[in-house]
Amino acid sequence: MYADVEGACRRQESLLNSCTIVIIGGGPAGALTAANLAQAGREVFLFEERLRWEKPCGGGITHKALLKWPFLREAEIQRNWVRECELIAPSGKRIVLSLDPPVAIFSRRVLNCFLLQRARASGAIILNERVCRIAQRGKSWCIETGSRTIDAHYLILACGARNPFRKQLTQAFTPEDLMATAGYYIPGQSHSMQIRFVAGLHGYIWVFPRADHFSAGICGRLKHQSTAGLRRLLESWLPRLGLNFHGGTFYSHILPSLRLSTLREFAVNGNGWAMIGDAAGFVDPITGEGLYYALRSAELLSQALLENSPESYVARMRQDFLPELETAARMAERFYSGPWMGRAVIERMIQFTKNSRSFREVMQGMFAGTQSYTDLRWRLYRSLPIMLAETLASALQVPSRSRASEPDSSAEAAG
Repeated sequence: MYADVEGACRRQESLLNSCTIVIIGGGPAGALTAANLAQAGREVFLFEERLRWEKPCGGGITHKALLKWPFLREAEIQRNWVRECELIAPSGKRIVLSLDPPVAIFSRRVLNCFLLQRARASGAIILNERVCRIAQRGKSWCIETGSRTIDAHYLILACGARNPFRKQLTQAFTPEDLMATAGYYIPGQSHSMQIRFVAGLHGYIWVFPRADHFSAGICGRLKHQSTAGLRRLLESWLPRLGLNFHGGTFYSHILPSLRLSTLREFAVNGNGWAMIGDAAGFVDPITGEGLYYALRSAELLSQALLENSPESYVARMRQDFLPELETAARMAERFYSGPWMGRAVIERMIQFTKNSRSFREVMQGMFAGTQSYTDLRWRLYRSLPIMLAETLASALQVPSRSRASEPDSSAEAAG
C-alpha cells in the first residue's frame, strides 16, 4: 500500500507545472479535500513530507462519521471494532459501558495511507516533499520546497496545530489552547477500550485497542502539564490498567483544545487561503476527538471552493459544527474540575452510567457521535427525575453475590 503511494508520487512529479490549489498536509483533512476537489476537475497538489507516519491518537471513528462517509466503513483496510468502554473515575469507581453501535478504531498509518490513495485515484497529485516557505504575491501564492518553487491560486493548510505557517496567516495557538499528549504503542488485542480520569488532571488516560496493538496515552493542558510529567503519570498507571509499557514505542504530540474566545476570534480563512482540521483547531475540547471535525471541515471547504465562494466557508461551519465545538469549550473546564449535584462531574457521570439506564443511553449516544453537546443539558434535565429514580432503585437493591464480591476501590483511589 505504502509503496503504491510513493511510486505514484514519483510518477506524478513530472506533471508539476503550475497549479490552482495547493494543500499542505496529507492527513485525513488534507487528503479528503484533495479527493473532493480533484474529482470535480480542479487541479490539486498535495504536499506531505511523511507518507507513512503514525499518529498518537486513538484513531476512533464514530458511528455518526461512518454514516456520513460510508467509504470508511466499506474500505477493505485494517480496523478494530470496539464494543465496550471501561470508564474509571478518580475515586476508582468504574463501569463497563456497552457501545452499540461500536466504534471503529484505525491505525492512523493505515487510515492516512488509504485516504491518500483515494485522493490520488481521484486525480490529485501527491508530492512527498516538505514545504519550507510560503509567500503571498498579489493574488497567488509562492510555495517553496527543498527542490522547487511553484505558484498556487489557493492555499490550504492541513498540517496540524503547530505548523510553521499558521502565524503568517493568523495567530499561533497559545499553551492555553493546546493539550500535550504522551503514550506508548503496546502489542496486544482487545475489543474493549479504557478511559481513566485522574484527580487534578484536565484530561485523561486512554487505552484504545487497534487491530494489532494498543494506543495507550495521556493528555493534559499544555499550560499546566509537561510532556515529561504526563509520561511519568502514565507510566505509574499503565501497570494498574494491566499493560506493560516496557519495550513499547513512545510517542508525544500536541493537540488543539481551544477556548471559546479562540474559537470565535481566530481566523480560519482569508484572501486566497483556508485552514482545516487540527490546523484550524477543530478538535473537541473535552474528548480530544478530531477525526470527525477534520473530515467535515474538509468537506465544507471543498463545497465552498467548488461553488466559487471560498468566503462562505465560515458561514457553512457556523451552520454545521462550530456551535457544537463552542458548547464543548464552555463545558470543558467544569467537566474536568467542576461540581454536579454536590459531587465532581466525572464522579456523578460514572455513578449515573452505572445505575441509570436512561443515562447509559445518553453516554452511548456520546460515543456514537449522535448525542450533541448543544442539546445535552436539555436532555439531562428532562431525564433527571428518571435518572434519579433509577439510581435510587439501584442503590436500594440487595447486592448480588457477584457484586458483593467485587474488590473495594478505596485502595486504588488512595493510590
